[in-house]
Amino acid sequence: MTTTDQPEPVPVESGPGRVLVLLDGSRLSLAALEAAADIAALRGHDILGVFVEEVNLLRSSGFEFAREIGASSGAARPLDSAMLEMRMRALAEQARRSLQRAVASRGLRQALKLCRGSVIQEVLSLAGPDDLVVMGRAGWSAAPGSRLGSTARGLIRQAPGDVLLWAEIQRRPGYGIIVLLNDDQGANHRALAVGIEQARRHHQPLTVLIRSHGEGGQEVVRAIEEQLIARGAGARVKLIPRASAAEVARILRREAPAELVVSRQCSVFDEQGAEQLLVELNLPVTVTP
Repeated sequence: MTTTDQPEPVPVESGPGRVLVLLDGSRLSLAALEAAADIAALRGHDILGVFVEEVNLLRSSGFEFAREIGASSGAARPLDSAMLEMRMRALAEQARRSLQRAVASRGLRQALKLCRGSVIQEVLSLAGPDDLVVMGRAGWSAAPGSRLGSTARGLIRQAPGDVLLWAEIQRRPGYGIIVLLNDDQGANHRALAVGIEQARRHHQPLTVLIRSHGEGGQEVVRAIEEQLIARGAGARVKLIPRASAAEVARILRREAPAELVVSRQCSVFDEQGAEQLLVELNLPVTVTP
């Protein structure tokens, strides 16, 4: 099932360079919507809200033994399919109204895409390489020891474009944007461009941390400094050891960033504990291809 709510005559779904935001009715997804609207306004892009009726949840309601746990009461009750359908329709309507409110004062074109299926597959079918996907850290916990949610895990590894995992934080002066790179990484340009944009958007300092074995690291520093000059941007560029994900997390915490930008090509994603790194750092994270 797919429907569209769109006030503009030109279809938002077909244009390049859109901002796609996942809406599920949660408080954090609404916070992600505000961030997505700000970015869309800054870039002059259209914004597409995506609400997915999770087909596996709907199927599970057909089993007599299926139960749901009340969020406030903790009581178990039968998972009723009719009630679930009605709840999803109400959440979709809430998503539509929230999207319209978010774009009303920003002069953006918007649409809401209602889908039924797997969240990851539906988003991948909509997103292109020039699109930014924004989602709240749904399924995440700020507490150490939790696991990365399956939707976030799938999208940061498979999305053709950038993915912003949003977290609610209180920005403080001097807490900047950090871009994390490898010294042999071929995707530096895209991650660096996102970091520069975020630093300018929030009027915060930019730091580029380069994970290096030591040999040739200074050449990479000079190359990145030349890129920054060419883009008219200033940043602190610093070499750090190519250590474990846990050690990188400790280094990042000392830097006290407001946001993190990292390419999925960064070898930290290949190391055990990389997902734990992102969970422990409860801050917005943009993952570039």
